[in-house]
Amino acid sequence: MSGNRPAGVKARGWGWRHAGRKAFAVDGVDLDIAPGERILLLGASGAGKSTLLHALAGVLGAAEEGEERGQLTIDGVPAPLARGRAGLVLQDPDGQIAMARVGDEVAFGCENLAVPREEIWPRVHRALDDVGLAVPLDHPTSSLSGGQKQRLALAGILAMEPGLVLLDEPTANLDPAGVDEVRDAVRRSLDRTGATLVVVEHRVSVWSGLVDRVVVLDAAGGVAADGTPDAVLAEPDARRRLAAMGVWVPGWHPLTGEGPVRPLRESRSDWQPGAAGEAAASGAGNDGSGSHSSGPRAANGHRSGSTPSHDALLAAGGLAVGRARKAAPVVAGIDLALHEGRSVSVTGPNGAGKSTLALTLAGLLPALGGRLEALAPLARGAGPSPHRWRSSELVTRIGSVFQEPEHQFLTPRVIDELEFGPRRVARMKEAQVRAAVDPLLERLRLTQLAGANPFTLSGGEKRRLSVATMLATSPRILMLDEPTFGQDALTWAELVKLLAELLGQGTSLLSVTHDEDFTAALSDSVYRVDSGRAALVGAAA
Repeated sequence: MSGNRPAGVKARGWGWRHAGRKAFAVDGVDLDIAPGERILLLGASGAGKSTLLHALAGVLGAAEEGEERGQLTIDGVPAPLARGRAGLVLQDPDGQIAMARVGDEVAFGCENLAVPREEIWPRVHRALDDVGLAVPLDHPTSSLSGGQKQRLALAGILAMEPGLVLLDEPTANLDPAGVDEVRDAVRRSLDRTGATLVVVEHRVSVWSGLVDRVVVLDAAGGVAADGTPDAVLAEPDARRRLAAMGVWVPGWHPLTGEGPVRPLRESRSDWQPGAAGEAAASGAGNDGSGSHSSGPRAANGHRSGSTPSHDALLAAGGLAVGRARKAAPVVAGIDLALHEGRSVSVTGPNGAGKSTLALTLAGLLPALGGRLEALAPLARGAGPSPHRWRSSELVTRIGSVFQEPEHQFLTPRVIDELEFGPRRVARMKEAQVRAAVDPLLERLRLTQLAGANPFTLSGGEKRRLSVATMLATSPRILMLDEPTFGQDALTWAELVKLLAELLGQGTSLLSVTHDEDFTAALSDSVYRVDSGRAALVGAAA
């Protein structure tokens, strides 16, 4: 067992309010965690789970950054004075990666804790092996995928062997194999060091077999439930109550209850993605410009009728994508078409190039080879190459939701963020702005946060805001990178229903996702990216 003994935690009436916010992010928490206990921390999006972890890690900030009440201690010492006892993996791994090379990043925490030099590099190698990050020590951290960065951040914490391990959605952006690898890496580390664990995760079933207790924070304040996994998650009344709060209860789905997940929309068997893609690529079956003439369009390009025609909007043939022009493509030979009112999911292992493909299709990265063409129903006079469009042309045609929500925030308030595209890029009038923004605030549960700084939101709230900012300009195509990251069951269902409605109105969706429930509910076809290729692997029956 490590010489850094396991830590004990105690909270008494503890709460925290971010500066500039009226309501407390978390309040009235009474909690005792014994040294060596393993806790799964649950609660609705915005219940204060991340805030509690940040407080335990001593990174909430000074008094001018918020108001604290009650007591929160580690081994009897106020949490801000116990730094070094806890190691935190953030929701956004970019927010904690400091070094340019992988090996230096994992060694960084150990060096700051004055771990003897001869112990550091064996710890680095062991941590990287544990989390399954098989890259050279001198590999640039900036070139890692989002999922790989999550593994790297976890490796850096495990190498430190802290007395208290704090994990905030550690598997949210990982492929299914990576989820198991990371959980098993945490288990091995805890078995070796005896450290205390507090993990926040919506994938309850992944962690329920590893933890001793489940603690549920109530969004209204305090602790809603506390007990063994069976006591909290198995009793029928408790399951119904937690599901109503938005907790992901194993075996209970927000769309179907105890039933299996089903496609949210009606029969999609009238559409064959392969044939449609070939037609889009050749221009067959239309007027030669890629456009069918099946009905008038509204000002934003959507059809005024109730039934989309499934026109092809964007077509790729032999497409090659990558992050640097002179480097070898990450993925090549891509044949794919996006159609009005249709949804495509892109799956595959972390680091395979899924996000790079989405950014290229969205016009945010240049293609490295092959053909990418915006067809007439999408281009609407802007030209065939999305990468050459002006921002004002792009935002009303293709909206992109990045894997890291913070990368697209520009303003100090949620309401300003939502209004930025409609006002300053799409040049909407006031009545149009209100009609676009106000329903999104209500639908995605952001109304009470309209005056908040986007960077103080929870991870799930940031994701909903990033989706809403793209919806506000009514683009014809939405490119979504891990759209359900950090969502509780209720907000997940609301987001999926909203996207289903947009599909019914003719919007096209491409979603990079590891969320199998999301794919089952919405997708017409599934493309898998792996080993430098992208192939159609499934379609709606």
